[in-house]
Amino acid sequence: MSDLAILGPAMVEPDVLAARVAASLGVDRVEVVDACAEVAEYDLEALTTAGRYWVRGRARHAGGESPFAFFVKVVQSWERSPIFAMVPEDMRAAALAAVPWRREPAVYGSDLRDRLPAGLTMPRAYAVQELDGLSAAIWLEAVDVEAGIWDIDRFARAAHLLGRLAASPRVAPLGALGEVPDVPRMYYYGRFTGQVLPALRDDACWAHPVVAAGFDDRLRDDMRAAAEGIEGRLPELDSVPVLTLHGDACPRNLLVRRGSDDGFVLIDYGFWGRGPVGFDLTQLLIGEVQLGERPAAELPALEVACLSAYVDGLRAEGADIELAVVRRAHALMMLLFAGLSSVPFELMEGEPSAENVRICRERAAAARFMLDLAAETAPA
Repeated sequence: MSDLAILGPAMVEPDVLAARVAASLGVDRVEVVDACAEVAEYDLEALTTAGRYWVRGRARHAGGESPFAFFVKVVQSWERSPIFAMVPEDMRAAALAAVPWRREPAVYGSDLRDRLPAGLTMPRAYAVQELDGLSAAIWLEAVDVEAGIWDIDRFARAAHLLGRLAASPRVAPLGALGEVPDVPRMYYYGRFTGQVLPALRDDACWAHPVVAAGFDDRLRDDMRAAAEGIEGRLPELDSVPVLTLHGDACPRNLLVRRGSDDGFVLIDYGFWGRGPVGFDLTQLLIGEVQLGERPAAELPALEVACLSAYVDGLRAEGADIELAVVRRAHALMMLLFAGLSSVPFELMEGEPSAENVRICRERAAAARFMLDLAAETAPA
């Protein structure tokens, strides 16, 4: 008996399900005894994600009876996201071009899994199923994840492997899947000038009780000055090497498989492509701080460890790029993509809570760190 109705358009016929189950179990054929789908709980919205589901059940085969499980992710053009309605009409075409939804199905449908450096893998994809012209379902291996707080050594290991990913000649040909031209300028002339910069210029934003609790007048003025001047810094990135990037390499997207101590399962390829060296260090360092899951006070030590490990990873793949070059590019991109958007707009609805104030203060401390790093690495 199967109950997959919750999958909606991603639901499949019994024979199709049986074929996917057989492939996942490594047997010729199966009889599906039972199967059911449920929503996979996740506390963050994603622009191109329409749904996440677990499909679990039991199947009978020549060797006996076995449980099976899949993770089904439905991706879509983000013009279907409620957030898209907030994009000004004249910016919508550019906004869609900046986040091409088809790249994640393309990555999972490719042979990237066989090209990744040792220590990185990705879930096996059993099907990439086109649903309509604007969406697709990806049936993935269910990864048994070991939860836990990362220590600095695990961050460094992740940074090393992201450096190898960036410079790997075997991975490089797949960097073109969903690539958008000039990622920093695409972001600057899109979301940054359309949303971030106007908000930073708005006095009412800074007067909000949650924001005022964390961002003092000096930090406000420094962020405004940096925001007004960041366009003039973009040419600095024109001369640095352009390599492969994951695009959202936060700890949530670097899963630790149960029983594995030194490797990661890389997931979520919605921002995959190519960009300036050091790009993936931003979300690796900042991701948990943005969510209030790690104190900003840890950023200086993490930055030192991860930067060095990332450069070592580049060199392991034959890319001999000076640490100072990577650090400057990383500092500029971290400021542009994370530091100047640290104001917690999403926490400004309703009455301020103690938790929202705490997160805001951590965001403010992170913004100060990123401003200082950009100033420290600026050319004389």
